[in-house]
Amino acid sequence: MLGPGPKPYVGITAALGPTNTGKTHRAVERMLEHRSGIIGLPLRLLAREIYDRVSARVGESRVALVTGEEKRVPAHPDYWVCTVESMPMDREVDFLAVDEIQLAGHAQRGHVFCDRLLHARGRLETWFMGADTIRPVLEALVPTADVHRHPRLSQLRSAGSLSLGALPPRTAIVAFSTAEVYELAERLRRRRGGAAVVLGALSPRTRNAQVALYQAGEVDYMVATDAIGMGLNMDVDMVCFASLRKFDGVETRELEIAELAQIAGRAGRAQNDGQFCTLAPLPELSPKVVEAIELGRFPPQRRVIWRNSELDFDSVDALLESLRRKPPRRVLELVRRAEDFEALIQLAALDEIRALARGRRAVALLWEVCQIPDFRKLLFDGHVSLLAEIYKQLAGPRGRIDPGWMAERIDRVDDTEGDIHALMTRIAFVRTWTYVSNHRRWIIDAERWQARTRALEDRLSDALHERLVARFVEREARSAASVGHRRGRSSKRAEGGARSRRSSIDRAAVADGPFAKLLELRPDEAALRVEAQRDVEGWIEGLIAAEHARFGLDDRGQILDREEDDCPIARLTRGAELLRPEVALLVAEDLGAGARARLQRRLIAWSRDFVHQLLGPLRGPAVDRLSSDARGLVYQLERGLGTIHREAARDQLRQLRGRDRGLLESMGVRVGAKMIWVPKLSRPAALRERALLCSAALPPGVRVEIPRPGAVSLAVDPEVDPGAYTAVGFPVFGERGIRADILERAAAELSQLADAGEGRFVAPPRLASLTGLRADQLPGLLEALGYVRVEEGGRADDGDPRATLEWTRDPQCRASSPRTKRRRRR
Repeated sequence: MLGPGPKPYVGITAALGPTNTGKTHRAVERMLEHRSGIIGLPLRLLAREIYDRVSARVGESRVALVTGEEKRVPAHPDYWVCTVESMPMDREVDFLAVDEIQLAGHAQRGHVFCDRLLHARGRLETWFMGADTIRPVLEALVPTADVHRHPRLSQLRSAGSLSLGALPPRTAIVAFSTAEVYELAERLRRRRGGAAVVLGALSPRTRNAQVALYQAGEVDYMVATDAIGMGLNMDVDMVCFASLRKFDGVETRELEIAELAQIAGRAGRAQNDGQFCTLAPLPELSPKVVEAIELGRFPPQRRVIWRNSELDFDSVDALLESLRRKPPRRVLELVRRAEDFEALIQLAALDEIRALARGRRAVALLWEVCQIPDFRKLLFDGHVSLLAEIYKQLAGPRGRIDPGWMAERIDRVDDTEGDIHALMTRIAFVRTWTYVSNHRRWIIDAERWQARTRALEDRLSDALHERLVARFVEREARSAASVGHRRGRSSKRAEGGARSRRSSIDRAAVADGPFAKLLELRPDEAALRVEAQRDVEGWIEGLIAAEHARFGLDDRGQILDREEDDCPIARLTRGAELLRPEVALLVAEDLGAGARARLQRRLIAWSRDFVHQLLGPLRGPAVDRLSSDARGLVYQLERGLGTIHREAARDQLRQLRGRDRGLLESMGVRVGAKMIWVPKLSRPAALRERALLCSAALPPGVRVEIPRPGAVSLAVDPEVDPGAYTAVGFPVFGERGIRADILERAAAELSQLADAGEGRFVAPPRLASLTGLRADQLPGLLEALGYVRVEEGGRADDGDPRATLEWTRDPQCRASSPRTKRRRRR
């Protein structure tokens, strides 16, 4: 939503402090105050969380999500939510932020964060958020940064060492190997009913589903790797360390105090205190370590990892040399091990690759291929062999990857059968091809390949989530997610009032639909069969991932699924403001809370897109060229859905200059004697949408009439605030709401009559036809427009309004025409 805009601040802000200080939240809020922005985040899962939050605020049509393997880029995004590695550095935006900037010291990824610290800037404002340990480096590299330290919002306390049986609900247990995570999850299943599992090797879709399982309370425990330490917002009361050692890609080592604190800090949220402990028989953390974590005091970082970003593509050797270039400052340390650099060294040793890599374009392409991530994490030589084959095809005569060769490799993993390990392996393979398919220059018909790999990854991810739930969650604990995963297709769901959560299946309603298998179930069954459950879960996932066009609105404000015979699935309800309605689900009462929350978020994002499309005429590029007063006027027009009283914008109108007026006119804004309005938003389809939005904001049972096509006035419901009729485009004057452009025509005609008659005139009968009023309703309109009745002697007539036909301007009313204003000023 367009606002007056933030106070311009061309500078760099460093928001530093421990976990649970609200740094990321503040950065997101600040970004949304600007008209455009990019935020870089350390994890794909966190990027998706922030994307969900931002798109629920402004709609998906204005937000891009870009990670290594997931790209959702609308036609004209204003905001970009990315992993740090995927930030579009060539795009200029008003606001830019990088989260967890202390990762500039990470051995493998640090050089990317360091590059953003040195080179990533917003046009108006730049934020770096992270741990206070980065302060010395940041002050050395970015001396102009305005450093703010934020205290933790809640207390963090040690609970010593606890056994598995003593861990309270809402505990996240952290381990550092897949085998250990599985072992702990199995033990929790036997003793506590189950646990969600979060691993870095899981696909984003599977991780989202597992986190949703935990967040919804369907399980009370989570077993995860240290990835949860990077800013993920979850309802965790305690973090329990099952191990204090991890393999960092080079060696197995003890965790540093700052790393322990980063993970432990996930416990507690907002004002809720958190605890951390070790898992017996692991001993308690030492008093020194406990004190450091509780007080947030850690050794400062002295160096960060750096790699030259000004690469030389004249030859393979020149590229290698530029990547080995030594840092220009002592605070920078050359990256020792990077996957893409290691791949380049091995490929450069192959004669056939060197023969193809001649010239700047060919060398740049080789480097681009080297950056394909090794999702499989098998033997690195196998990954290099795959890169070599991809490069040979791209550098060959066709310049594209052979579709048959690519299809053959994708077909090998197109199988949802098998155990957890088999599915994870297949997902890792297909993630490689998802990444490749997002490089449009590399393949023919990129959209088709993207759709295929995404659909395959989704199927494998859903199957993996199902296996994880089946293995690590007891059947009883799963009942909330498995009982009644069904939806009704009858509109009675919207009218039924209080209903039992175990409502019976409407056989007639579903007999011809995709969920007819539900009819096979006995009424007294405690859970749906797996096949029926998959149907419904597949439908829900389809809705969550659906394009905007799949949804529509009926005349009662219900959101419809266009692909399922316009089945009502939700309705618009009153939100914090007119432009931000809430959404109430009408289907799947017994669906797991996590899936319900995801579906509701998707529909809220759809509603934001719906509003953004409606107000498109007020959100064009011309807005950026307006003065602050003119932007304030447009802001008021947005909040009024395209129609406001002129009096409401009196102060802004006084300050407008010729340039502003021209730009406003080019946007379609019309300024009249009584109203300011946008004619494009007076078209029948727009008037219908405006009426639906206003009705959603009214009390239950009260609605605004949807104007008929061509209607010039509306009957006024006394229970409806007159402001709602103005927002629909039919401001109330007299006894009816009159369309803004018609009202202006009537006001102009009356003003001309008054000027011609030296202040007195007879109201013409055609005025009733123009405004859609009865003859006896005309006096109310004239009085609302600032006129009074007069008798032959000029005395005000207090009797029958039909006793006289002469009117004059009310001297106590504000000028009713621009011409009168000019005379009064003179």
